Order: sequence, then C-alpha cells, then structure tokens
Amino acid sequence: MTLKELQQKTDAELRTILAEARERLRDLRFRVAQDAHKDVREIREVRTAIARVLTLLQQTNRNPKT
Repeated sequence: MTLKELQQKTDAELRTILAEARERLRDLRFRVAQDAHKDVREIREVRTAIARVLTLLQQTNRNPKT
C-alpha cells in the first residue's frame, strides 16, 4: 500500500493492517527458516509497510484531526 492510501485510513483500519502485516512477517520468517520460501526481499517489504503504518499512527496521536 502506498503512503497516500494509508493516510486515508482510520486508526482502527491502520491497526488492523498493522496486525495483518505483523502476522505476515512472522509467517514469512518461519517459511524462510524452513527453506520453503525463497523471496527474502518480501520480508524487507513487509517490515517497511509496518514502519509506515506505525509512523502514521504516531503522527495521528500527536496531531489529532479536529
């Protein structure tokens, strides 16, 4: 998801996306460790997505929209 798409989401939606991304990261780590998944770059992409969501959640907590 792009940053603009994420910025249009509500806090609840962002938290749902965050939980799904963390679950995906956990699953990818297990599969890579078992040599069942070869695309290690996907782990980096999921970690970047998690960082984006966390950054947006922090920004909305500091600057609540009125």
